[in-house]
Amino acid sequence: MSESSLIRSLRGIRLNLRAPATQQSDDNTDLDHDELAARLAQADVDADEASAAVDQPVELSDSEAALAEIPQQAVSDDYWQQARRPLTSLAFVLPLLAIYEFGVLSLGPEAMRNGADVWLRQILDAIGFGQYFLLPILTVGILLGWHHVTGQSWRVSPVVLYGMLAECVVLACGMIVLAQIQGAVLQAIQSPSANFSLTASIGEEQPDRWSRVVSFSGAGIYEEVMFRLALLPITFGVLRSIVASKRLGKIGAMVLTSLVFSAAHYVGPMGQTFEIYSFGFRFLAGMIFSLLFVYRGFGIAAGTHAAYDIFVGVF
Repeated sequence: MSESSLIRSLRGIRLNLRAPATQQSDDNTDLDHDELAARLAQADVDADEASAAVDQPVELSDSEAALAEIPQQAVSDDYWQQARRPLTSLAFVLPLLAIYEFGVLSLGPEAMRNGADVWLRQILDAIGFGQYFLLPILTVGILLGWHHVTGQSWRVSPVVLYGMLAECVVLACGMIVLAQIQGAVLQAIQSPSANFSLTASIGEEQPDRWSRVVSFSGAGIYEEVMFRLALLPITFGVLRSIVASKRLGKIGAMVLTSLVFSAAHYVGPMGQTFEIYSFGFRFLAGMIFSLLFVYRGFGIAAGTHAAYDIFVGVF
């Protein structure tokens, strides 16, 4: 075999080897295109199924539906929970406390102290604590300590304070309407000529409006401190040691402290003349303040008390 023949033979073998490889490459390319088209088609199907699933309404179980409503309930209950906090109550009543304490100092001998304030200071004097500002400091300390025990947030929202002011005004107006209804009923039962006028706490005898505002601010603070913040829990604790029912103990404590609250307005040199109408309404007011203290907090109870007295005794 000549050299040229050998070269031609080798070239033929190389071409034969390349041909199957090229054919195999073309076959693989066709296979890749087919596989890609199949995958794209499957992706379109999956996307259509997912879109249909999103459009369909999701059915939740009762427990899942209840959990889904929790954030909305938390938002709607936010004011009602924050208004009950002792810290929020303290921030709300501080202006009333300042008006009373500094108002009494500014008025001097002409100032008429609230009866509950006098009694609480006499108790402190009896145990050796006669400092003038000890009672307001003790009031602030009790509310701060109470808040610390609850473990709640130490933030106060101004919006909540405005809401509490509006709530107290509405509740005080409701009490005025209730007093008028009670007076009309008693007038119809006893005598058309009988006079059942609205009454406020002791302090109506003050000659000027500022003195009355000072006196009634003190009534809102210290009468609630004495009869609701201090006496109501103590009475409840005593009754709970006697009766097994927590509900009966709570009702009994409210009734007893409301009776004492009403009777206190007729005791001592500053006491008023006893009248069944005023006694009955003050007992009813005591029940209202007790309910507000238990279910709406100290701030709402004290604010409503002060607002009612100021509306009736000043305006």
